[in-house]
Amino acid sequence: MVAYEKIKKIPYGGDYNPEQWPEETWEEDMRILKLAHIDTVTLNVFSWASLQSDDDVYHFEKLDKIIDLVTAHGMKICLATSTGAHPAWMARKHPDILRVEHNGMKRKFGGRHNSCPNSPTYRKYAPALAAKLAERYKKYDNIVAWHISNEYGGECYCENCEKKFREWLKEKYKTIDEVNRVWDTAFWGHTFYDFEDVVLPNLLSEHMDDTRSCFQGISLDYKRFNSESILNAYRLEYDAIHAITPDIPITTNLMGTFFGLDYQMWGKYMDFISWDNYPANDTPISSTALRHDLMRGLKQGKPFALMEQTPSVQNWQPFNMLKRPGVMRLWSYQAIAHGADTVLFFQMKRSVGACEKYHGAVIDHAGHENTRVFREVTALGAELEKLGSQTLGARSDAKAAIVFDWDNWWAISYSSGPSIYLDYCREVEQYYKALFDRNIPVDMIGVEDDLSRYDLVIAPMLYMVKTGYDEKIRAYVKEGGRFLTTCFSGYVDEHDLVTIGGYPGKLRDILGIWVEEEDALPENLHNRFHYHGNTYPASLLCDLLHTEGAETLASYEEDFYAGMPVLTKNAFGKGFGYYVATQSSDEFYRDYLEEICEEADIQPIMDTPDGVEVTRRINQNGVFVFLLNHREEPYVTALPFAGEDLLGGKIYKAGDALVLEKKDVAIIKLK
Repeated sequence: MVAYEKIKKIPYGGDYNPEQWPEETWEEDMRILKLAHIDTVTLNVFSWASLQSDDDVYHFEKLDKIIDLVTAHGMKICLATSTGAHPAWMARKHPDILRVEHNGMKRKFGGRHNSCPNSPTYRKYAPALAAKLAERYKKYDNIVAWHISNEYGGECYCENCEKKFREWLKEKYKTIDEVNRVWDTAFWGHTFYDFEDVVLPNLLSEHMDDTRSCFQGISLDYKRFNSESILNAYRLEYDAIHAITPDIPITTNLMGTFFGLDYQMWGKYMDFISWDNYPANDTPISSTALRHDLMRGLKQGKPFALMEQTPSVQNWQPFNMLKRPGVMRLWSYQAIAHGADTVLFFQMKRSVGACEKYHGAVIDHAGHENTRVFREVTALGAELEKLGSQTLGARSDAKAAIVFDWDNWWAISYSSGPSIYLDYCREVEQYYKALFDRNIPVDMIGVEDDLSRYDLVIAPMLYMVKTGYDEKIRAYVKEGGRFLTTCFSGYVDEHDLVTIGGYPGKLRDILGIWVEEEDALPENLHNRFHYHGNTYPASLLCDLLHTEGAETLASYEEDFYAGMPVLTKNAFGKGFGYYVATQSSDEFYRDYLEEICEEADIQPIMDTPDGVEVTRRINQNGVFVFLLNHREEPYVTALPFAGEDLLGGKIYKAGDALVLEKKDVAIIKLK
C-alpha cells in the first residue's frame, strides 16, 4: 500500500466480516482463506453498533479475538474505523445525527451514509471511536493501513448544515456583498441583506429537480461545501488516528468518477489512494482504465490500492452476470497495469442476509473451497506470490495528460443550457479512449497539477477556467506544449459567472479564435465535416467561431454556418493551441489524436488490435509492459522488444512470437 517495509508482495485479500458469523466458524474460514493465498484482510468496516452500545460504553472483546485470530494466521490487516453507519441508539438519543434529504425529508435510522457530516454528535463520536481503536491496537505490527469509514457520499440539508454553510460563506467571501456578486443575485431580485438570509439550495428553495437550479452559483458552492464537510469529518478521524499511530498510512475507499465529492481535494488528505472498482460486464475496458488512471492521478501518479472488486458477481446491476472464467484475473491485472499495488475483494465470505447476500465472495454460500470462483482466486493468489515485489511502487511515464476537474463537472451538470445532453464524463472518455486504443499512456490530472512534464495536454469541455489557470496553460504552450480543448470551453470563472468578451474567454489568445454562438443539436441531427479525406459527424454542440490568427483545419459543410471553422490550430509561442468546435465520432478522435501525437513525437507502447490493452510501469526494478487480451479469441504478435514474462517465465527476444489466449495476461520485464 504505502508502508512498503511491511509488505513484500502485492497484498491480496479484502473485506472479512467475521462478526456476522458464529465464532466456531472463524477457524475454518482461516483455513480456506489461507488455501487461496489470502494474506491481507480488511476488518471492522461496519461494526460501530457492536463496538459502542451507549454514549460511553464500548465493547472490544470480539474485535480483539478477530484481530488475534487473523494475526495468529500470519495475515496483515487493513483496520477500518466502522464509522460508515452509526448505531441505532445514537439516532434515537441524538437525532441531530440524522440527515435531511434534498427534498427536505428528515431521515430516520437506516441505510448507509446516514450521518450528517456537520452533526455535533457524529463529529464527537466518530473520531472518539477512531482514537480508541488506534490506542488499543497500535502495537500490532501486522496492521499495514487504516481504513476510515466506507465509500463516503450523499448530502445533507439540515439546520446544522445550513448554519455551517453560512459560516463557510462568511469565511470564503467575507461580506454579503461579495456573496451577492459571485452568485449574481441581482437576477430575479435574489439579493441577500444578511448571511442569515441564505438558505440551502434544494427542492425547498432554488432547485427545480436534482440538477436544475435557478442559481447555479449557489448550488455549485453548496456542492463544494458538502464535499468539504464530509472531508472534514474524515479528517477528524484521520487526525485522531495519526496522533497515535503516525507510521501507519491512512486511507478511505473512493469510487472512481463519483459525482458527489471532489476527490482531487480529498487526495491531499489521504496517505494513499484506494478505490472500489465495479464495472458491469459490458463496461468498455477504456472506461475502467480511465478510472484507474484518474485515481492514480489523485496523488501525482503514485500507486493506488484496489480496495474492492468482486471475485465473481455484483448484486446491484439490473442483470448480475457472472464474471466469465479468466475475467477476474484479467481485471485484477488491469488494475495493476494502471498503478494498483494491491488486489483486494469485497468480500471474503458471503453474508446470509440483507442487500448484499448475493454479492460475490471468495467463500461462497456453499461454505467450502470446491467452487470455480475459489479455484480462480487461488490461482491468482499463487501468481501474485510468484510476482512478489517486482512491480511495487512502479509509476507511469506518460507524455500525454487529460484534465479532469470536479468543479467543472458540477458546473456543467448544473448549467441551464445549451443542451440537456451535455455529459462531461462522456466527453472526457471519448478523448481518453482515442489514446487508450492506440496504447498511448495517459495521466489524468487536475487543474493544480504541473503541465511541464507533458508534451500534450487535453482539457475536454473546459467550461470553467478558474483564476490563474489560463496563465498556467499560456505559459505551458509558450514553452512548446500542445494544448487541446473543445466546444463549451472558457465560458465561466470559478463562480459560474460568464467571462465577457466572447468565448472561449481567457483562452481566446492561446487558441486564436472567438466563438460567437453555439448550435445545440438534438440527438437525431448532426452537421458534418471533412478532414484528410474522411467525413465525420458534428453533433451535440457546434460552435460558430471566427479565427484570430488560428489556422482552419476543417469547416462545417451544412446549414447556415457551412464554411465556418470546426477544427483549428494556433501557433502560440513555441507551442500550439488546438480547438475542436463540436462533438464527433470515435473514429474522428482516434484519427485526429493520432496525428497530433505524431506531431508531438508521442509514441504508442506497441500496436495492437482493439481489445488488446498495453500499459507500461517503471520502478527501481525495471520497466514492465503489461499486455492484456480482453478479446474472446487468442492474440498472437511479434514482440517489438526483448524481455521476460514474469507470469509465464518465458524469455523473449525482439521479434519472437507472443501468444495470449483469450482473457490472458503477460507482464514483460524489459531487458
